[in-house]
Amino acid sequence: MEDPDVFRHDKHSRNIVEKHQQLPPTPPGSDDNASTTSTQPEDVEIPLPPPTNVPSQVLDQDKKTPDAHVPRDPRLIRLTGVHPFNVEAPLSALFNEGFLTTPELFYVRNHGAVPVVKEADIPDWEFSVEGLVERPLSLTLRQLIAEYEQITCPITLVCAGNRRKEQNQVRKSKGFSWGAAGVSTALFTGVAMADLIRKARPKSKARYVCMEGADKLPNGFYGTSVKLNWVMDPNRGMMLAHKMNGEMLRPDHGKPLRAVIPGQIGGRSVKWLKKLIVTSEPSNNWYHIYDNRVLPTMISPEESVNNPKWWTDDRYAIYDLSVNSATAYPAHEEQLSLVGGPTSYVAKGYAYGGGGRRVTRVELSLDKGKSWRLAKIDYPEDKYRDAEQHLYGGRLDMSWRESCFCWCFWSLDIPVADLASSRDLLVRAMDESMHMQPRDMYWSVLGMMNNPWFRVTISREGDFLRFEHPTQPALMPGGWMERVKKAGGNLANGYWGEKLGGEDGEETVPEAAKEVPMKKEGLSRSITIDELRKHDDENDPWFVINNEVYSGTSFMKEHPGGAQSIISAAGLDTTDEFMAIHSETAKSMMPGYHIGTLDAAAQKTLSEPEMHPVSDSGEPEPTFLRSRAWTTAPLHSKQIISSDTRVFTFRLAHEEQTVGLPIGQHLMIRLRDPVSREAIIRSYTPISDPQKTGYLDVLVKVYFDTTAAKGGRMSQALDALPIGHGVDFKGPIGKFEYLGHGLCTISGTERRVRKFVMICAGSGVTPIFQVFRAVMKDRSDPTTCTVLNGNRLAEDILCKEDLDALAKGNEDRANVLYTLTKAADEWQGLRGRIDGKLVEKHCPRDEESLVLICGPEALEKAIHIALRQQGWEDDQLLFF
Repeated sequence: MEDPDVFRHDKHSRNIVEKHQQLPPTPPGSDDNASTTSTQPEDVEIPLPPPTNVPSQVLDQDKKTPDAHVPRDPRLIRLTGVHPFNVEAPLSALFNEGFLTTPELFYVRNHGAVPVVKEADIPDWEFSVEGLVERPLSLTLRQLIAEYEQITCPITLVCAGNRRKEQNQVRKSKGFSWGAAGVSTALFTGVAMADLIRKARPKSKARYVCMEGADKLPNGFYGTSVKLNWVMDPNRGMMLAHKMNGEMLRPDHGKPLRAVIPGQIGGRSVKWLKKLIVTSEPSNNWYHIYDNRVLPTMISPEESVNNPKWWTDDRYAIYDLSVNSATAYPAHEEQLSLVGGPTSYVAKGYAYGGGGRRVTRVELSLDKGKSWRLAKIDYPEDKYRDAEQHLYGGRLDMSWRESCFCWCFWSLDIPVADLASSRDLLVRAMDESMHMQPRDMYWSVLGMMNNPWFRVTISREGDFLRFEHPTQPALMPGGWMERVKKAGGNLANGYWGEKLGGEDGEETVPEAAKEVPMKKEGLSRSITIDELRKHDDENDPWFVINNEVYSGTSFMKEHPGGAQSIISAAGLDTTDEFMAIHSETAKSMMPGYHIGTLDAAAQKTLSEPEMHPVSDSGEPEPTFLRSRAWTTAPLHSKQIISSDTRVFTFRLAHEEQTVGLPIGQHLMIRLRDPVSREAIIRSYTPISDPQKTGYLDVLVKVYFDTTAAKGGRMSQALDALPIGHGVDFKGPIGKFEYLGHGLCTISGTERRVRKFVMICAGSGVTPIFQVFRAVMKDRSDPTTCTVLNGNRLAEDILCKEDLDALAKGNEDRANVLYTLTKAADEWQGLRGRIDGKLVEKHCPRDEESLVLICGPEALEKAIHIALRQQGWEDDQLLFF
């Protein structure tokens, strides 16, 4: 939101803007290290934003997400799939924009959906200053602009995960894979945070300022904290911003109000700001505790989960950025001709410090760190210090400030002959406190603050030099680290995976295998995307896991989830689903089905964000589920059935839409871990009637953490979801389907039964309930059903009222029996566990019966043994 009165009088700012509007953006030069000093501020040329192209269209991949109201730039690289939106620009595109980054290429870190803020509501956006203050404040954005001095400052923001993919190549952390472009710079306009805190008058015990945004997330609103003395220190420059490069903040960047915390990780700069809370202790917000920390390197992901003390120790919290640098040119896969080309090459890149500390030197090495060359550094930030003027409605608050809050650009002219005789180009930076980038990586469980020397490899290929960066962001293939790792190199050996102490070869040092091998030894077949696409149906289905291609044809009948599970994955990358669901035993079977590796072009194609199919007619889809793509539905309501049982109702795309789930089959639900963004995927059978329209009901038993054991990741994540949060679904899956009147299919083969024996326990009742309901609601269906439902206590019995209501009036076809292991004295039903004797008594074997079983693994194993001993054949037993 512009302040028209202020900007109208800012004639000099307007003149500068007009003067630069037609100029193309160029990276700052590297020949002038010093700022020009002028006694006449009007003559000072300051960097202004490059031309912007405001996105006007919502991208297809966002249309089915909660962010369907946010237009975005398609050049951005998505790091966490379609949603939430976590992106970085291609490194070359980011660097080429120069010192200031356009909002459309500015990196984005969103933990969930972008809040919807209507234009008319922006002036009245409210936020508060509360907690340990004598004068709590409640302000609107209109008041913030009118009643407080506006300042404008250039500030670089950096995600704590910048360069994380390098750590993930060494050992998988709990974080998703940022490349080296999780950094951006803009001119922010707003109010010094200290002005607000000062007016609220902190009390004597106040030590921290906590911030909370408006973004609803699975574990509450996003929030964090910084120290109060930092907020009050003018050299720290902490502010509340409502403009970015002279325009209103865009939705992904916190529209209409955000905190901007210079010199610290981006996670401290809370977007969509609603509260400043002054406290005596650091924030107790879930995202402050379980995110943005560097735990000791020996703490494994398992230890971090099992021992919460590591997260509550504030010594491991990250605030100030570490000194860091990266190379932009030579770019990844850039080639340099050795014949007829220039005799020198200008290497370029960026560097930044933390806590306001200036980067004082950048050095490059061509001999693995034995000797170093000093690069030139350009500090565009310093040009603002010489300009005493207003810009974008705020006073340029830089002339007195010595802190450095922006990135700088380094360059070095290198003889091509020197590059040709080297195997790599290393860069490191140092700040004014003599903190220098370390040679080696400090791996940690969240993969944050990665800042070892940035290494670009050089390989001679005929008359050309080819350059490789360490990694490519997200799932994009490429980079020397990936290449070395695939060759069996140990990236943590201190020599970048190459021969120990050697310079003459690329021989790698083997790394001990830590995972179950899933590839066929000696197989070297390369598979193209066209080959893969020819096997995307039930005839000969191929699927992809971690870029390796597998054939599912020979396992379709034996697959526990039915042939449809394999068919649905045909021609697709199913890494998330497979790795999240399957056991080590299943993984060890995979070499037998391995047929080759995707080539680079195919990997790139599959790494692109998944697209949801749209009806050819443009009409709304009649059914919700898709077997080959995830679809998203928001949580509409949550009904608490008992202390540990919930019914989650999700709203479908429109009121007439059905789920599209055949009777007896189930669907997959996908959530992402709020910290690591790793997929959590589980299968569920909804309890809503298949003919119900507009909504989907899922019954879930929540397995909470106890002092003895960890609970269920998925059930607890679902229980923590706020209303309105989107959840991903895919299906149908399963090998059983009931068609009616005793006719069913098992792995695609029709079978007719006269009687169902239905054995279940706990939440395993849900698929049983679906089949039982279908039989009982059709009065003309002669099939009979006996249900044995085992539980611990009477209150643990799920769907009891519904089961009893369906059985009432159908006594000739239905017999529903409940048995409890810890029954109260007044219990009138059966007692004890479901065992062979109980089944034999109430469900004698006959040739036309089919036993449906769903429950805990121990129950299923025990019943399997008991039924086989009673003469039941395996083809009469179906385990959901």
